[in-house]
Amino acid sequence: MTTPTTASAPMGPGAPALRPYQRAAVDAVLAARRRGVRRMVVCLPTGAGKTVIFSHLARLARRQVLVLAHREELLFQAKDKIERALAGQATVAVEQGELRAPADARVIVCSIRSLHEKRLEQVTGGRDIGLVIYDECHHAPADDNRRVLRQLGAFDPAWTGTLLGFTATTARGDGKGLDDVFEAIVYSRSLPEMIADGYLAPLTGYRVATATDLSPLAAGGLDFATDELEEAVDMEERNALVARSIQELARDRRTIAFCVTVAHARNLSKALNHLGVRSAYVHGDMPSDLRGRILADFREERVQVLTNVAVLTEGFDDPGVSCIAMARPTRSDGLYAQCVGRGTRLHPGKKDCLILDFVDLSSLQLCTLPSLFGMPRDLDLEGRDASEASRFFRQVTFDYPGFEVEAGRITLREIQERAAHFDPLSLRVDPEVMAISRNAWASLGRFGLALHYERKPGAISEVVVLARGARGKRWHVLLDGKQVERFSTLEEAVAAVDYEVARRGPAAGASARHDAPWRKAKAPVPLPAEPPRGHPPPSTMEQAMILAVWARVAAPR
Repeated sequence: MTTPTTASAPMGPGAPALRPYQRAAVDAVLAARRRGVRRMVVCLPTGAGKTVIFSHLARLARRQVLVLAHREELLFQAKDKIERALAGQATVAVEQGELRAPADARVIVCSIRSLHEKRLEQVTGGRDIGLVIYDECHHAPADDNRRVLRQLGAFDPAWTGTLLGFTATTARGDGKGLDDVFEAIVYSRSLPEMIADGYLAPLTGYRVATATDLSPLAAGGLDFATDELEEAVDMEERNALVARSIQELARDRRTIAFCVTVAHARNLSKALNHLGVRSAYVHGDMPSDLRGRILADFREERVQVLTNVAVLTEGFDDPGVSCIAMARPTRSDGLYAQCVGRGTRLHPGKKDCLILDFVDLSSLQLCTLPSLFGMPRDLDLEGRDASEASRFFRQVTFDYPGFEVEAGRITLREIQERAAHFDPLSLRVDPEVMAISRNAWASLGRFGLALHYERKPGAISEVVVLARGARGKRWHVLLDGKQVERFSTLEEAVAAVDYEVARRGPAAGASARHDAPWRKAKAPVPLPAEPPRGHPPPSTMEQAMILAVWARVAAPR
């Protein structure tokens, strides 16, 4: 792709004007290409107008353009918007099934599933393709999709084209990273940012607890196995609870419910209809004409609730949807964000989108609306706005550094009350640490542990074991502020510190114990650090030393 130096060329009369962030995305793509980046990604949430952006880039391209998409709906949405951007100045054609793009097509919108080796040769033969746009590019690492990109030459060192991917999520269920295909994410905006700027609808939410136990399900992988999950959640009692909750909380909102399997979607639809809530279900293997009729009934409000399996996570554009019911639990942040994104588009008369999280019993981390906004997963918003709740939660954590919310259902009011009574000295050391150490380790919550001892009478040394990073040797040991070692597990770090303290002699070893006399001495004046907000001044030397460490590691950054 020979890139222009500006993104300001006039659009066609029917094309939408670029929003500021869309223009910034176009500029970022052009700047990256000038730097030599050939395979890049733009990551924007559903409803941000990704098609508008790549339509503008298709218009700017000086060579022919190939657009790759996975769903039929995406093909024709892309064709329509690119045609408006080009204002009839060039041919835009679809290549899918029996449809063939004419030789003079400037932009070819292709179903990637149709591009077997011979057909791809026919599509590219005689054409000078300089820009390949890949919509929903989180699918790119799949083997057959990589085969298409490889055949296009995207991985050849001498390739002069540009591969530009668009997605709402860079996460995949199989754990494969986009860096297997792309070189860089050149522009991104988060869902909370887009809502805060007024480009997407505010999200409100309720947490609905079920009695379904997911603990027997396999914990491996990035999400639950479909067959196991279906067996656990497609139960008459749970479906009835979900249906009643939709009836009571969604009321007259047009609702999409995400399910695990076709049978689950069908059974939930039956439960809704039994309550008098007009419902239908759709799935990927349904004939396209039948699915089209059902979607039309939904748009025209002859159906209020649409249950589905995966088919509406991508390429479905219905701004009037104002409730998402997550009837299928997931551990995948990417899948959850895609589902929620079906309700984020703005629409006349639509004030917000309600998210119903059906939370089953599980020790694993289930995705919920609060977790999408950086709040505790088990928080019940009780119908409140997620953005406002997030601002409130950030203020609480700023006012009370280090405060941690324990697992289990909790409300914003309860968080505020517990934060006001939070005492760092009440944190308990993990039983695994207590089982291997006789020393007076102090808990620093999620940050790690601290131990104080006398290296000589009256001279106290401080050892801190801090969690940094998520993998490898993530436990860093600091002695009097200087890093001395790293370990893979907390227990290894504790055992190593205990060994080194004991090597310093019987007096040092004894001073690290709980009953060391120096610990009960009066707190020094002045204190080494101010106590946390609302916390009384420490009365002993040990309390003063622990609070001093806490003030450093928990301070807002």
